Amino acid sequence: RDVASPVVFHLAFPVRDLAAARAFYGDLLGCDEGRCDARWVDFDFFGHQITAHLVDDDALSAEANAVDGDAVPARHFGAVLPWTDWHTLRDRLAGAGVVFRIPPKIRFAGQIGEQATMFFDDPSGNVIEMKSFRDPARLFAR
Repeated sequence: RDVASPVVFHLAFPVRDLAAARAFYGDLLGCDEGRCDARWVDFDFFGHQITAHLVDDDALSAEANAVDGDAVPARHFGAVLPWTDWHTLRDRLAGAGVVFRIPPKIRFAGQIGEQATMFFDDPSGNVIEMKSFRDPARLFAR
C-alpha cells in the first residue's frame, strides 16, 4: 500500500433517528457531515468515515465482556485521540450532560496498555468508546 496515503476506516451502523444522529455526531462531537440520502448520512469521524443508516427495528445488542473491572459492551466503536484532545472531549461531553455508560477513567494503570477511556451512547443506543494512550507507540503493544 502507499504509505503516503493513510488508510481510512469505514463503519456503517444502525440509528433510529437521523436528525438525532446529526445533532449528536455533527453538533456535539464536531464531525463534519458528508454525503447523505433519506435513510443514511456519512460523517467524518476523526478522519474516518462512518455511516449512520436509519433502521425501523431494534438491531442493537446489549452483550458485554468484563474488561479491567467494567462490563464493556461487545458491540461498540470509537477513536483513539491524542491525550489532550481526549481530555477536551471528556470535558465537553460532561458539560453537555452526556451520561457515561462507563465514566472517563485510566484503564490498565501502570501496565503496557495504560489508556484513558470513556464509553457513552449515541441517541440510538450505539455505544462509543473514546480512548487515548499517553504513549501512542503503545497502541498495539503486548
